[in-house]
Amino acid sequence: MEEELAVEDSGELFEHYRFKVDKGQSLLRVDKFVTNRIENASRNKIQAAADADCILVNSKPVKSSYRVKPLDEISIMMPFERREFELVPENIPLNIVYEDSDLMVINKQAGMVVHPGYGNYSGTLVNAVLYHLAEQGIDILSDDERGGLLVHRIDKNTSGLMVVAKNQTAHTKLAKQFYDHTTKRKYTALVWGTFKEPAGTLGGYIGRCLTDKMRMKIYDREEYGKRAVTHYNVVEELGYVSIIECVLETGRTHQIRAHMEHIGHPLFNDERYGGNRILKGTTFSKYKQFVENCFSILPRHALHAGMLGFEHPSSGKKMIFESELASDMSEVIGRWRLYMKYRTEGR
Repeated sequence: MEEELAVEDSGELFEHYRFKVDKGQSLLRVDKFVTNRIENASRNKIQAAADADCILVNSKPVKSSYRVKPLDEISIMMPFERREFELVPENIPLNIVYEDSDLMVINKQAGMVVHPGYGNYSGTLVNAVLYHLAEQGIDILSDDERGGLLVHRIDKNTSGLMVVAKNQTAHTKLAKQFYDHTTKRKYTALVWGTFKEPAGTLGGYIGRCLTDKMRMKIYDREEYGKRAVTHYNVVEELGYVSIIECVLETGRTHQIRAHMEHIGHPLFNDERYGGNRILKGTTFSKYKQFVENCFSILPRHALHAGMLGFEHPSSGKKMIFESELASDMSEVIGRWRLYMKYRTEGR
């Protein structure tokens, strides 16, 4: 038997297993076969994957009752559930823009960490969601499957829309949409510089920077990273900065931030990718003071997840959600517009 585990280092949280069945394998239900081979995977979780067409045998989806045969090639995709820390419900306000029995769509504020980790053991979006669900009598922590929760992530200092599953079936079906890249995601960013073309597509392979593991880097060779595709268009030029919209075809860690830095347009005040210093403009002290004031108003990279679209896991209905820019980004953009107006008028 051959087995491969691939956990995407990206905004999508899923894991992918592949098995090649031995020649001497007796007939056995595929859900039992797979459960016996994946550590800590309950049979209910495996069955949910089958119901969502996430178990393929010889490249075709099968149900839980399928009988495994010798030399079958089995592929299974499931939501990834990393639980390195104790998860504790915390009464933290959430901006919930939509909720039903299967899922929640949350407009995350900048500065909120999505999942507990080293240095961030509490105060995260997951802690807040656990409390919110407990108020509804949904105790995910006591479920042997640990339920759904996160389907994807956005960075701590990125604001905007996220979808959170409330049960295992919804989790699996939503995760498959992210895995298949059938979701719709649009981001608004404020970046340094102006563009030669009003729109474009950025590609390459994204992986960890070889000299700084906290950063991602765009490479032209597949062995250094995973395929990353970002489509962008310029919404408005404001002299030394531009407002752009980015549509993700793939969803890798820091994808927009790394792509923009790669083409010389890092996000405004993006400390990790070099956007936290004056990259365009004059040397006048008033201009320097203006930019530093903008940095103070927006103490993070200027990125907002403004649109999220997916197919509802139960009804199949296509759902689109949009949110306005976070107030700090909106205020800084307003200041740049005023700056350009005064500059044009010669004040």
